[in-house]
Amino acid sequence: MALTPEHLRIDPERVSQKLENFIKTSVGDFNRQGAIVGLSGGLDSSVVLALSVAALGSSKVLVLIMPERDSSQDSESDARLQAEPLGVRVEKIELTPILDEMGIYKHIPKAIFARKKIAGAMAKEGYKLYTRVTGKRILLSGLDGTNIGILKRANAYYRIKHRLRMVLLYSYAERENLLVVGTANKTEFLTGFFVKYGDSAADIMPLSPLYKTQVRQLAEFYHIPERIINKAPSPDLIPGITDEFAIGIPYEKLDLILSGLDTKMTIKEIAAKTDVKQETVEYVKELVRRSKHMRTPPLVPD
Repeated sequence: MALTPEHLRIDPERVSQKLENFIKTSVGDFNRQGAIVGLSGGLDSSVVLALSVAALGSSKVLVLIMPERDSSQDSESDARLQAEPLGVRVEKIELTPILDEMGIYKHIPKAIFARKKIAGAMAKEGYKLYTRVTGKRILLSGLDGTNIGILKRANAYYRIKHRLRMVLLYSYAERENLLVVGTANKTEFLTGFFVKYGDSAADIMPLSPLYKTQVRQLAEFYHIPERIINKAPSPDLIPGITDEFAIGIPYEKLDLILSGLDTKMTIKEIAAKTDVKQETVEYVKELVRRSKHMRTPPLVPD
């Protein structure tokens, strides 16, 4: 089987109709009056918003924009760039006072993240230093429990941000009887590149069958602003950390590797067909294995 970008090519019109129908049907099945979307200014949430508006109409979609101290300065403007032309209602909630009251910012000294450019460089160096010292990739380590103090604090520091957003989304959703439409895609789910009970928590996940590169194809179909399509994807939780830096592999390669693993190709075959080292494929396979607990319900006794 070929593993080329063409292998992951979708029919955007057919897929869009399927996902729009899924959202519309789900609103009826859940007996909701509309949908709510957390809009980050990134690719995935922008596509989910476009799908929701196409399925339900702008009057039935509520958008929450939820920035905090470490968010990129462009995040809110990019979110509004997508939301305002669609005519949806937008609510902004500033998370910084809430996180500050919870003591979250105390996990990382304020001086470190005082200036975003410097903070981004320091965060990247921290990632690299961790790998040099431990011999492990930080994303892989983050999927397991850890006794390393700085990693424990970092996990608590960034994960609570997505979980707080989830709480606010459900608060608004229940107040107005809306369906929470999640934004995670297949690449994130398979690699564990999400926060358990954070951005993985929703009533429906329309993008979950699609790899990241396929979501980009839908974005082009819906005429998402090029500024959003072309910017480096980022969880926007720690300054300077983009998806591809954190994962360590470009999405174009990562999606092909995941597709090869999904079709039971051998590590050697995938490496040869994607022109990457076998150790890179092994790393991705390990991400999928270690993140399995994040995709399953809580364990229960026999």
